Amino acid sequence: MDGAFASASAISDQRQKIEQYKLILSSVITSSDIGQAKKFIDHMLSDDVPLVVSRQLLQIFAQELGMLEPESQKEIAHYTLTQIQPRVVSFEEQVLIIREKLAELYESEQLWSKAAQMLSGIDLDSTMRVIDDTFRLSKCVQIARLYLEDDDAVNAEAFINKASFLVSNSQHEVLNLQYKVCYARILDLKRKFLEAALRYYDISQIEKRQIGDEWIDEEALQQALSAAVTCTILAAAGPQRSRVLATLYKDERCSKLKIYPILQKVYLERILRKPEIDAFAEELKAHQKALLPDNFTVLDRAMIEHNLLSASKLYTNISFDELGTLLGIAPQKVDLVLGEHVVRVIYPDMMALIAEKIASRMIYEDRMRGSIDQVEAVIHFEDDTEELQQWDQQIVGLCQALNDVLDSMAKKGLSIPV
Repeated sequence: MDGAFASASAISDQRQKIEQYKLILSSVITSSDIGQAKKFIDHMLSDDVPLVVSRQLLQIFAQELGMLEPESQKEIAHYTLTQIQPRVVSFEEQVLIIREKLAELYESEQLWSKAAQMLSGIDLDSTMRVIDDTFRLSKCVQIARLYLEDDDAVNAEAFINKASFLVSNSQHEVLNLQYKVCYARILDLKRKFLEAALRYYDISQIEKRQIGDEWIDEEALQQALSAAVTCTILAAAGPQRSRVLATLYKDERCSKLKIYPILQKVYLERILRKPEIDAFAEELKAHQKALLPDNFTVLDRAMIEHNLLSASKLYTNISFDELGTLLGIAPQKVDLVLGEHVVRVIYPDMMALIAEKIASRMIYEDRMRGSIDQVEAVIHFEDDTEELQQWDQQIVGLCQALNDVLDSMAKKGLSIPV
């Protein structure tokens, strides 16, 4: 191998030199010998080979990496990237091809984060070569999608934020749609459920069935609509959630969804019982059932807040104890170690404290109208009906005043603009 390198480097004619190196490269690829491949890389990056020649040969080498066995391909590719790093500015195109090949390999093995990390090493802001915004956008979206396969919202968001500066000027409809889907999924994973619901619903309303080379089937749109419903149900109870629920409930497509019965009950502000909540839980993803710092899951908190809001429509006032029972808050259990024995102590009063805490937070955030009497341990709910009636009377009074003005103008013979 050393003799072949010495012979090729001694050739003065550049075209013949390249052809000789191509023959050496062909024998290296055919042999699948990792040691020979590493020697070839070292020689190409040495001072014995002109930059024009090494660029061309490494380009061919990078393109033919896929002919090797997966494990050999990984080892050689990683070795190449390590060796080329000190001179990476001179070999950006070759590095790009190697990283894309490795990312494809990791993706085929469902090693999503590794594939994303490999692509994230590509310099998208390089000044040494011309990179258009469409290419930058495609890579940012692709990396975000790979991270999302592992539910890694933090890293995915970093690249979606980069893509947000490019998508506004993009005319590439497929990339724009992929960006919207990624953004909705990130909001979902970060538990910003109401924002995610609006994004999912926007996607579900796409009218085109073909965007570029991709076909959008009804099942994909139905999944987006179902995700919108799920996120809305899990969102914090309050006026904003109620408006989105109304939009979804009035959408005829929702009646065909499996989770329509619970959507109907949530919209109609009916109290949800445990069997209904358990059935809904089966349709949720892991992050939508994650345990929160207060020892409630995401689903538990959403259902408790919904039932509390529903109770405010049924009751004028209710005690904390009764409210805790109504909301299905289990008594807190604590295991005490007494010598060689473990005694489980149940604190039923904790139900009332938790119910009070949730209610006070909802009132403070203007998501529910009411007041709390801590002395009597009672919550008093306030109804919006009286205020609405006053508002209606004011509108009626305004309309009557306007009619009086028009009648007066008509009696005086003045023209009334229509």
